[in-house]
Amino acid sequence: MKRYIGIMLVLVGFASCRISKPYQRPEFDTSKLYRDAEGTDTSSMASVHWKTLFADTILTGLIAEGLNQNIDMKIALQRINAAGANFRQSKAAFLPDLNGTASVTQSKLSFPQGFGIISSSTQYDMGLRATWEADIWGKLKSAKKAALATLLQSEAARRAVQTQLIADIAGRYFTLLALDQQLLVLEQTVNNRKTDVRTMKALKAANVVTGAAEVQSEASQYAAEVAIPRLQKQIRETENSLNVLLARPSSAVRRSSLNEQRLLTDLKAGVPVQLLQNRPDVKQAEYAFMAAFEATNVARKLFYPSITLTANGGFTSFSLKDWLTPDGLFGNIAAGIAQPIFNKGANKARLATAQAAQQEAALNFQQSLLKAGEEVSNALFAYQTAERQQEIRVRQLAALGKSVDFTKKLLRYSSATNYTDVLTSEQNLLAAQMEDIDDKLQQWQAVIALYRSLGGGGEK
Repeated sequence: MKRYIGIMLVLVGFASCRISKPYQRPEFDTSKLYRDAEGTDTSSMASVHWKTLFADTILTGLIAEGLNQNIDMKIALQRINAAGANFRQSKAAFLPDLNGTASVTQSKLSFPQGFGIISSSTQYDMGLRATWEADIWGKLKSAKKAALATLLQSEAARRAVQTQLIADIAGRYFTLLALDQQLLVLEQTVNNRKTDVRTMKALKAANVVTGAAEVQSEASQYAAEVAIPRLQKQIRETENSLNVLLARPSSAVRRSSLNEQRLLTDLKAGVPVQLLQNRPDVKQAEYAFMAAFEATNVARKLFYPSITLTANGGFTSFSLKDWLTPDGLFGNIAAGIAQPIFNKGANKARLATAQAAQQEAALNFQQSLLKAGEEVSNALFAYQTAERQQEIRVRQLAALGKSVDFTKKLLRYSSATNYTDVLTSEQNLLAAQMEDIDDKLQQWQAVIALYRSLGGGGEK
């Protein structure tokens, strides 16, 4: 008999292994996820801690505050707690259910029937009932794996929120620095235009220029002044946006200057396959696929019989004085098997639904990889473009500065030049100065985007 039981257990174990499909990550070609990825250097700036990437201690302090206080981060942590509770519950499913009961039942009977003789009785019961399902086919094991994948998915989601939060705080901080720098340029320009107005008044008094030049100089001054309130409005809105990320009420944000910023890290993208490990949103998509894969295993196993063991024990008596005595003690053990025969196609529908969800999760996983590659490629090229713009902008600013000086001198000593030439050269210089600041901002934004797109800042 023992031999037969052993053979049966081996056969059942073998069958359950064939029912459960082992998890395999979907195969995707990652070699060309982003351009210029032919190298084999696995060094990636994603491995650099954000405190090292950003040398500005004020910025790192703001990031640390955001990671502790941000509302989205707190929501993500609560989702992890919920997923952890579900995972613990899935592990508890391997243990038997144990329930205690206690009751008093009053019954009245007509005996014998038709003669109206009433008989009554009181029954006292107290006991324990334990039920345990044998995980023969691994259904509970697959459910546990699905719950674990969901827990890991929620943790990856938290890290995705973290990487995005670091990028958002840094992005708004550098935007503030750029707006501050542009405001300084505008204020300096207004001071220069006021000097121009005084100069034009003096030249008009000396009959060197006409009244039109004097009026044009005043209009040029006002054109620079009117841009200042608009820039101040942008600064206030950016500060408020940053305060929301920090879970602060609206207030001024302490900061340094754009010219003080230094990049201390080489911009290395590594190899595309590293995105599978470094990008938390890609990991999140993979864990979602893993959960769907194990849910399909669970749905497949519902076609097979379930085996349960039930045990009852306790005290029962029709007399209160005999209730908790050896005479009232009872106990029984029962085993049962349930095989689905006809359930209106519910199991087939459940399996088809699970398989469709698994395919959808696989496509989402692939889409997240493609999106990650796109973001890396865009950020790399954006940084390279900003660098080239900076090189050209330096030469442009030098040329425009000389142009302003020359036209102002010519206006004083040559009748061939009028104030329109001066005004044009000054406007061109101001536009180039503002664009130069914007170029520097774009360069830092590209650094931040590349760091996030490679998975940087997602430390546990």
